[in-house]
Amino acid sequence: MVLQLKTGRPNHLGARFDGEGTNFAVFSSNATSISLCIFSSDGKQEIERVPLPERTGSVWHGYAPGIKPGTLYGYRADGIYAPDHGHRFNPNKLLMDPYTRELHGSWSNSSATLGYVKGSSQEDLSFDNRDSAAFVPKSVVSPQELFDHVEPRTNVDWSQTLIYEAHPKGLTKLHDGVPENVRGTYEGLASDAMLEHLQKLNITAIELLPVHSFIDDGFLIERNLRNYWGYNTIGFFAPEPRYFGADGLNGFRTMVRRFHAAGIKVILDVVYNHTAEGDHRGPTLSYRGLDNASYYRLIDGQPRFYVNDTGCGNTVNVAHPYVLRMVMDSLRFWVQQMGIDGFRFDLATTLARENHGFDRHGGFFDALRQDPVLSDVQLIAEPWDIGPGGYCLGEFPAEFSEWNDRYRDTVRRYWKGDSHSAQELGAKLLGSAENFDRKGRRAWSSVNFLTAHDGFTLADVTSYNERHNEANGENGADGHGNNLSDNCGVEGETDNAEILARRKMRQKNMLATLFLSQGTPMLLAGDEFSNSQQGNNNVYAQDNPTGWLNWDSGDASMIEFVAKLSKFRAEHQSLRQDLFLHGSTRKKDNLQDVEWTDFNGKPLQWRDPGLSNLCLTLRCCADTPLSRQFEDTVFIIFNRGENREVVRLPEKTENQTWIRSIDTADDNLIPVNSNEKTCSVSGHSVVAFTLQSDENAT
Repeated sequence: MVLQLKTGRPNHLGARFDGEGTNFAVFSSNATSISLCIFSSDGKQEIERVPLPERTGSVWHGYAPGIKPGTLYGYRADGIYAPDHGHRFNPNKLLMDPYTRELHGSWSNSSATLGYVKGSSQEDLSFDNRDSAAFVPKSVVSPQELFDHVEPRTNVDWSQTLIYEAHPKGLTKLHDGVPENVRGTYEGLASDAMLEHLQKLNITAIELLPVHSFIDDGFLIERNLRNYWGYNTIGFFAPEPRYFGADGLNGFRTMVRRFHAAGIKVILDVVYNHTAEGDHRGPTLSYRGLDNASYYRLIDGQPRFYVNDTGCGNTVNVAHPYVLRMVMDSLRFWVQQMGIDGFRFDLATTLARENHGFDRHGGFFDALRQDPVLSDVQLIAEPWDIGPGGYCLGEFPAEFSEWNDRYRDTVRRYWKGDSHSAQELGAKLLGSAENFDRKGRRAWSSVNFLTAHDGFTLADVTSYNERHNEANGENGADGHGNNLSDNCGVEGETDNAEILARRKMRQKNMLATLFLSQGTPMLLAGDEFSNSQQGNNNVYAQDNPTGWLNWDSGDASMIEFVAKLSKFRAEHQSLRQDLFLHGSTRKKDNLQDVEWTDFNGKPLQWRDPGLSNLCLTLRCCADTPLSRQFEDTVFIIFNRGENREVVRLPEKTENQTWIRSIDTADDNLIPVNSNEKTCSVSGHSVVAFTLQSDENAT
């Protein structure tokens, strides 16, 4: 029977089942017609092809009675094929619904998905007549419940946030404590073993690498590799099915609920800056075929080619109202229907770039901040891209925190002994106020990290001077060339006990620095047990044991150390303040909220070019409102030198005691009272004291 489409409604984009049939609506400003294609349950046969009967503005729509959840479909768009004018319509190419919540099947690296004839003399100006349907997955009509149900979220404020960045598959794939049937799946992420581990570390937010559906790049498939990280998005509403367990989409929701029950927020790394369709030589999978000139930013005067501010071939045109709407609708879907608590925006500068450049008051930010749903979630920006004026650290609105790569670089430089790095470290320990203390921003705006998915792991920062990326098939030329790493004397693996001890101490010192800094700390999964990637600092294509966490070879003592650091941070408000510390005098006791001293207790000489060691005393910020003031004092010593040193402790009253609580040189440290005026600290170490009244000292 031929499918008879009724008028339908343009209000809700995508395929929406109402209990009796499904309304289909899709945006295209430049198409001349759009056809709905219905497929057999196995996705192999197109059984219906019917033009959408109505167009309201730029939305094509139609209602299909009797079409139920689980139905497989796609679109074909007619229009002019004129790449020189920015249009690439080709009805021979089956197109994914940008709003689909689920995909059936997988993408194939076939030239039939190209809109042009590969290898022809005209390149992408030619026109390919082959049907691509056999090589692309089909969109799936979702049940009504997926739209109507609202998932609850958890609540942890920024000052209490400790982020754990993890890969959805690699975190659990080799974990013996996770049931084998759920390793590498969404369910595995929130398994009992993983929840126990994260709670031991006092993690309050897990940040997952992309879970939006993505495809494997053609050049990777040709090398027998896969896109492991997932920064090649094709569907902004559909969870990536390669991480599904037996319960499919519901397994994702189960994961989120279990994290929430454990008091852990779920943050998604999202890629709205580009799509997997690539540049003008890429495949026609969805957006390019529906309305290339609207979905993408094209070069002025040369609309055949794409603006490439992302380095990934194309740039999503978020300035277009319907494209911006798609991004907002996607974000709301993940918050309301899937229970997500926050987002880390990949290459966020791209999203905020208007025709005149980066604009912190541009359309994307305005839409995000006024939205009643999205204004209540945690927002994190990766504040750079490769476009003009693309490095924008500290330039985002106050609602955002930002990845602070300068923090990462400074901590690495300091502990490897670079000159002048102690002065830089001082600023970073206090939340990088030089970048963020403006327009009412808070100290948590700086997301401090030592390592992230992109680059060396912490173990490799202390084990390799050079990247070793040969397995990526690019002759070792990919990945960062300047890692500010230090192999401590030998490149890579070694049995030398002295070098191994030096590496471990370096890792502990860097971790202590992270947890003792103002701002929001982020820990890369695996750094808590010295996970290594064998010197590969770009494992984006290593969906194998190189990219997966190797739990069996982990250092259990490091896990205990990180747990101790995170507990210490959670217990001391002076380490995680909302307001920036500037050494202002407090009215209540005439003490400064932060004091910098040398090992003799004298004011630190910042202009000393040989400055290497430093101490700081942290107290409640002088500007803290009376209702939020607290009594908590922490004294921190950074000894980068080789030798044991004697350090003068700050003055205290007779009924107070300094408690030695953290010492990177003593794995077995039990908090120790110090009634002396000085203390001894080992070379290459970090020590933290807390001040307690005698009746509370332990």
